[in-house]
Amino acid sequence: MNPLRIGMLTPSSNTVLEPVTTQMLKDLPDVTAHFSRFRVTAIGLDAALLNQFDDRPMITAAELLADAKVDVIVWNGTSAGWLGLDSDRRLCERITQVTGIKASTSVLALFDVMRRRNEHRIGLATPYTSDVQAAIIKSFANEGVEVICERHQGIRDNFSFSQVRPETIAEMVADLAPARPDSIAIFCTNLAGAPLVNQLEAAHGIAIHDSVATAIYGALAALDYDLKRVPGFGRMFSGAS
Repeated sequence: MNPLRIGMLTPSSNTVLEPVTTQMLKDLPDVTAHFSRFRVTAIGLDAALLNQFDDRPMITAAELLADAKVDVIVWNGTSAGWLGLDSDRRLCERITQVTGIKASTSVLALFDVMRRRNEHRIGLATPYTSDVQAAIIKSFANEGVEVICERHQGIRDNFSFSQVRPETIAEMVADLAPARPDSIAIFCTNLAGAPLVNQLEAAHGIAIHDSVATAIYGALAALDYDLKRVPGFGRMFSGAS
């Protein structure tokens, strides 16, 4: 039987999501991941940086993945956080229209997880600048999710997100936990949060949803795959409350 092939749309300067995805799938011999890049170098709200997420380069990258006959194409990025979730909904429609392949995104999958778990008040940990963080909080509110506590690093350069130390990520989560949110989102696919999720959930008793992990969740859910076969990366996969 051929393996299920997941196609990942990847920001060009991201160095985290590929190794983390490989780590998450290493015990699933029937699933493989394949990556296609388009240029993303910094995150901000000025026009030049917003234009990085124009559909055209993303669709071109998706068409390259379609050549590999992948079973699903996932946008493994968080731009819908500041652009609004409709941007990801439109992107998925376009990908499927152009390639005939199912599509998902990290952000849409996060909201699927939160809806399934009845989470409406969350904590938000990101590497982004204050204006981007404020835009994310507004987008979440428009979708019925209140960010009751947040931490951000004030970084603009996309490559530099990957250099945020695990200890810093853990500190952000620890700062958010006393507010007792329904869950905490580690929101950035170039932030190495997924390998920390199990220990953070155990330490704080709160579900932790990492963006690379939600991308995997969305891909496998689109393929009706048994999500419980992905242990070690959060309650979202186990169904635990």
